Amino acid sequence: MAATRFTKMAYGSPDEIVFGTAKSPVSYGFGMKAGAGRVIPELNYAPRPGTEKDPARLKKEYVDYISKDALNRAITLGFPDLQLETEWIAQMGNKKFAIPVVEGQAEIAEKYHKEWGINTAVRQTLPDQREAEEGLRPGRKGKGSFGMPYPEALFQACEVAAENGASVISCETMGGKELADHAVTEGDPVAFLYGVGYLGSIDMEFVWSEFVNICKKNKVVPGGDTNCSGANTSMFMAGGMLDNDVQRTFSAVTRAISAARTMVAMECGATGPDKDCGYEGPIIKTITGRPSAQEGKNCQCAHADLQGNLMAQITDLWSNESVEYHPEFGGSSVQCWLGSLGYEVALMNCAIATGNEKTLRDLYMITDRTRGPEGYMLAFDNAYKVGEAIAKEGKNIYLRAKAAGLTAAKVIKEGNDKKELGLTTKQRDVLLGIIKEFEALPAEESKFFEYCDKKYKDIYNYNKKNYGL
Repeated sequence: MAATRFTKMAYGSPDEIVFGTAKSPVSYGFGMKAGAGRVIPELNYAPRPGTEKDPARLKKEYVDYISKDALNRAITLGFPDLQLETEWIAQMGNKKFAIPVVEGQAEIAEKYHKEWGINTAVRQTLPDQREAEEGLRPGRKGKGSFGMPYPEALFQACEVAAENGASVISCETMGGKELADHAVTEGDPVAFLYGVGYLGSIDMEFVWSEFVNICKKNKVVPGGDTNCSGANTSMFMAGGMLDNDVQRTFSAVTRAISAARTMVAMECGATGPDKDCGYEGPIIKTITGRPSAQEGKNCQCAHADLQGNLMAQITDLWSNESVEYHPEFGGSSVQCWLGSLGYEVALMNCAIATGNEKTLRDLYMITDRTRGPEGYMLAFDNAYKVGEAIAKEGKNIYLRAKAAGLTAAKVIKEGNDKKELGLTTKQRDVLLGIIKEFEALPAEESKFFEYCDKKYKDIYNYNKKNYGL
């Protein structure tokens, strides 16, 4: 199916956007309603090493231990909603491992909903095991876990999840990663624009058109994607106040570019909630109005960032990212981190119930607004500006990605000019360099492609055939 491009904003102004409410709420699972007036905790986890050795043991880990522990703790603490998220480990590419887990989690989620009245759902996040050197499109070499080439195996994994009880399907697709890795390593913003903004958008349309078809056939919600493989790599490499390997202004611009790419899932028919580790989510929500899952302060079990409070500003599901299952003093790890998640969500929902949601939203945002350039750009008022730039050029995947990056850079520069946002000399120099480079790029998509195809032809694993070019 052809993608339907977003060319206007879902909201009339940034002040309209709050956590817990989306323009297009989604109902799924067992009583779950995302973006319908209440924030939902979404618990993410990983099995212990060794439990992947046989299907029965893996099912027991995911269903009898992780899922049951989490659901029991949610009821113990009186949380009305719980969404579980299973990010498939590599072994689940083999359906002998995947089917028992997907079926078992669906069964226990339904059981607890019926017996206790808690609203439940399970997001199954598929692994994109495609590798550029083996081909990203069907018909190339490289065998996957289903005994077929990796691109075909990716769609087979979607079929397995959809047919066996998934509530929501998501993925962290890898299109453009070969250019993104080069871009982050070399500090080359044009390579990121080409790899993620352009090639990544092409790959997203290829993958998500098929995902949406599979989900519709099985009456499963197609959630969304994330540029974890690109923009998150950039963010983590940029790090915090002690790090200087990648400039944080560079990271912020790559994040804005990634929004134009991740949004393609929804242009292909994904309804949200999108994937929590996509920090570009606030930008996408301003354009699409679809429910957004985010992570931040309550994902310290997985990683740290400079906008842990800010990311809660307009979220609809709040996630811990991922925690390995193990015992802690307060119970199992999933129980302890669910408590952290659930109480934060309770605060958000209390703010909604008492009419204080915008006050809390603003406090979340202000807390981290000037901690770093990426948080500054993702603050909902600035995210809205980036969204407007994407929507204005919405019909052209190159122009809108370039507009996203350029607008983000100028927003950050303006914040620094006003002395609202502090930048080091190096960070500002990198920022000014990005603006100069992007403004010099051609206005025509064909010329941009010809320029980049020639410039990056020797990058390891780059092959334009992976993108049907």
